[in-house]
Amino acid sequence: MSLSRIVMRLARNPGTEFAGGDDHRGYALTAPLTEDGHIDEGEYAKLKASCSVRRFAPDEDAVDGRLNKRGQRWFFDYDAADEADDEPLHRLGEHRFALGEYVTVTDEDGRPLTYKVMEVTPLQ
Repeated sequence: MSLSRIVMRLARNPGTEFAGGDDHRGYALTAPLTEDGHIDEGEYAKLKASCSVRRFAPDEDAVDGRLNKRGQRWFFDYDAADEADDEPLHRLGEHRFALGEYVTVTDEDGRPLTYKVMEVTPLQ
């Protein structure tokens, strides 16, 4: 099993300043996937140190972190010593990372925002 690079971009989020979405905001995630596109939890346990995330937006510097899991809760972690910066991922264990699928990430302000999977590329 190898890792995959997953790029998610901000989808339409009615009722927010991102009602029309924003292709310049999103996440680039490195994680192991099963053949059907779900996070492979067994491989994740082995490759956890290689499971990274980069948050990008036009009005801020890119921020690097890790994909992390505590119990059944998945989240993006940008500082292991500070839980306040964690960005939870809604039901990540159930999401399929395939083109056109949607993933909800709760941002640093506590807002759940929807992102669309735009790229899934196996890494060699």
